[in-house]
Amino acid sequence: MTARNFTSLPVVDISALGGRDPEARARTAAALRVAARDVGFLYVTGHGMAPALFDGLLAAATEFFARPHDEKMQVYIGRSSNHRGYVPVGEEVFYGASKDLKEAYDLALDLPAADPDYLAGNPMLGPNQWPALPGFRERVGAYYDAVLAVGRRLLQGFAEAMGEAPDGLDHLVTKPPSQLRLVHYPFNPEAKDATGIGAHTDYECFTLLHVTAPGLEVMNGAGVWIDVPPMPGAFVVNIGDMMELWTNGAFVATSHRVRKVKEERYSFPLFFNVDYGTEVEPLPRFVDADHPARPGLIAGEHLFAQTAQSFTYLRQRLEGGTLKLPETALALSSFGQEARKKAG
Repeated sequence: MTARNFTSLPVVDISALGGRDPEARARTAAALRVAARDVGFLYVTGHGMAPALFDGLLAAATEFFARPHDEKMQVYIGRSSNHRGYVPVGEEVFYGASKDLKEAYDLALDLPAADPDYLAGNPMLGPNQWPALPGFRERVGAYYDAVLAVGRRLLQGFAEAMGEAPDGLDHLVTKPPSQLRLVHYPFNPEAKDATGIGAHTDYECFTLLHVTAPGLEVMNGAGVWIDVPPMPGAFVVNIGDMMELWTNGAFVATSHRVRKVKEERYSFPLFFNVDYGTEVEPLPRFVDADHPARPGLIAGEHLFAQTAQSFTYLRQRLEGGTLKLPETALALSSFGQEARKKAG
């Protein structure tokens, strides 16, 4: 297995995933395989998303975060039973980190209030909390639909990279808890080089990130933090816990963090996931005598368990006994390079 001591990220053009040339698709899948195996992070180009969609998202986010605190708190995430809404500064704390120096707004697939999973109490599925801001829902919703479509295409590329048929995983994405986050780091002229978001992996299959300014860092196999500057027109994509589990560790959910920077910064990650009840376990081709199978997980339960351990309002519910973690819940930082450091 490679030491994964990378110093920069590979760039993969995924335009062939939308075409009919099987050889071009295979070359793209091979490039995704190498990036996922050796780095766990990559720049993705050729995705076909119109720049105007991102411009609309950024305009909506800028307008929302500029509103008074009391107005933003009208859609506070703690008012939601399915983890949707505004996340104030200090609400989210990752493993071993101080409170995050950011604010956010979280949404996902906007299901009706009559959705049976929502009515049954699913903690990650249901309607969004939309702020009463003209045009916000339309602009953010348009971006969500478009980036989710890119995620579906990318999933086919990763499926082929794992040795599956390109459409072999499509049936697992019918009502996924794939979350889009609008994250805002206010301008801070007193900022010193410090952590803004603590080191962590992402809990889903993979993440599609669009960001406006530097600050993202990823950990290589030697434990060195590598800078990931924005690339115009490209998504930053990283492997998440579920893909690491599918490949029994062959693909790595690389740990990453955000260092504190002075300039105002917006970050828009789409955490692409499979359906809540999907059983994820190592594919047989990645299991042998030297690599015994890791225990499987339910994708949605893992997402919920990790989220509940990271957000103050959910931890308070756990401590108060009104919320309970799944029996299979893992501790934070159980995947990626952070986990390997702890295990080593």
